[in-house]
Amino acid sequence: MKDIYIADLAGFDEGKIFDGFFLLLSKQLRTTKTNKPYLCLTLCDKTGLMEGRVWEPSDPRIAKEPQRGDLVKVRGSVSRFDDRLQIKVEQLRRAGPGEVDKTDLMPATTRDVDQLWNELMGFVASFTQPDLKRLLTTLLSDPHLAQAYREAPAARQLHHAWLGGLLEHVVSLLNLAVRVAPHYPMLHRDLLLTGVILHDIGKVRELEWEIGFEYTVEGQLLGHIQMGIALVEKTIDNLPDFPDRLKTLVLHMILSHHGKLEFGSPKLPMIPEALVLHYLDDLDAKMQAMSREFEKAAKEGKAPDELTGKVWALDQRQLLNTRGWLGEGGESDSDAVEQHELFSAAKPEL
Repeated sequence: MKDIYIADLAGFDEGKIFDGFFLLLSKQLRTTKTNKPYLCLTLCDKTGLMEGRVWEPSDPRIAKEPQRGDLVKVRGSVSRFDDRLQIKVEQLRRAGPGEVDKTDLMPATTRDVDQLWNELMGFVASFTQPDLKRLLTTLLSDPHLAQAYREAPAARQLHHAWLGGLLEHVVSLLNLAVRVAPHYPMLHRDLLLTGVILHDIGKVRELEWEIGFEYTVEGQLLGHIQMGIALVEKTIDNLPDFPDRLKTLVLHMILSHHGKLEFGSPKLPMIPEALVLHYLDDLDAKMQAMSREFEKAAKEGKAPDELTGKVWALDQRQLLNTRGWLGEGGESDSDAVEQHELFSAAKPEL
């Protein structure tokens, strides 16, 4: 049974030996600056992932057969390099049958997926535009697509990068969108919500999540925007009498949701609904990633004024958890202060 998770390791003293079960996401033989070989591993469970290092690959306690996708048992200790935690692996072998449940080893939403799905379908049921309602009902009634939509991560590594992450992200956006839409009467509510539901639908084919989160070959070559456009356009073309202008608007929402050409958008947002979708999508991704990092900082016991500078924003700004810094928040004051973290970042994975 698994009793030590990736998230627990942040609280371990460096050098403390532990035994744990993980999913092996990658395994590479590398060399140090002095040309000494070592193994670089990526290990994960449902609470996150962490790099591992095998400094003596020829050690007989390091089994040779484990490969990507295997469940493994590791004996090692936590160490810190360049302000990042990693596992110093001393023993490694494949896990035996029944030793660990794979569901413990894949990051997953903490939300109830059935509840999230019902919430999404409730938004669709509220539509007053019949063609958009027909489009979404047709797409989401496909059992294979619906199952993939419920399971898919929203990204490979950054925001909502866990099973059910796409659905969780979309429901979050829907709740934002229905609050914003009444504030701007020019917005077509149902078109905006359609864009929210469909903007990342290509990710159900861009990504695979059987063994960790990776891009499919088609995902690498085409990307989720193009794949989403193809899926939605094919569905629309099979719907009798779907208005051509409405089709154009729906496709534009998907094409432009990254907001900038340098972020992979084939088109810039050119209608109000597309502009709002882009900003809400960007906002939700950033806020989730920031929240995740503040939680991680708290678990690692960061001091209130400690600068880690490792995560993400669109530029090199550093971001401060204000409530944590002030000692406010839903947690106790001491816990909230621990959540303070400053960090910088690179371009997001939207």
